[in-house]
Amino acid sequence: MKRSIILCFAVWMTAVANTFACTNLIVGKNASADGSTIVSYSADSYGLFGELYHYPAATYPKGTMLKVYEWDTGKYMGKIPQAAQTYNVIGNMNEYQLAIGETTYGGRKELESQPGAIIDYGSLIYITLQRAKNAREAIVVMTDLVERYGYASSGESFSISDPDEVWILEMIGKGEGEKGAVWVARMVPDG
Repeated sequence: MKRSIILCFAVWMTAVANTFACTNLIVGKNASADGSTIVSYSADSYGLFGELYHYPAATYPKGTMLKVYEWDTGKYMGKIPQAAQTYNVIGNMNEYQLAIGETTYGGRKELESQPGAIIDYGSLIYITLQRAKNAREAIVVMTDLVERYGYASSGESFSISDPDEVWILEMIGKGEGEKGAVWVARMVPDG
């Protein structure tokens, strides 16, 4: 018995030692002590410890273009029209208490490649936080952006919260055949 417990522990440690996984903790308002919604996000990348992003609120003249860079590598991806008004973003939350986290699930390799796609999962998060006031609006912004400009990432599970609702948005690209993503969004029950 002792030998089988040690063997099981060794197998488990081997599996866990080589696992990388972002982690999201999601709490609906009826499951928290004070009625708050909560999304907490930890990244699996050692290079992100201590990172805190800030995008100040701003207004832009018509015709302004936003340069999009791949979040993980900094590679220039292309340009999209800038929103006329953007919101203040600190970390993964904006001034309206809209928060977005993510965890990568990967998915089928043939769905990752989408020639000409310029929106990756990281830029999608931060562009959306600058343009949306609540979770439902964020889902519309995110899905519209990838439909128009393509999705340049593997499968992602996005956790999206505002003061009233928490949602999960699952997204993966369509592959080489067409721009956009296959996605599904579901509200997390309040309790």
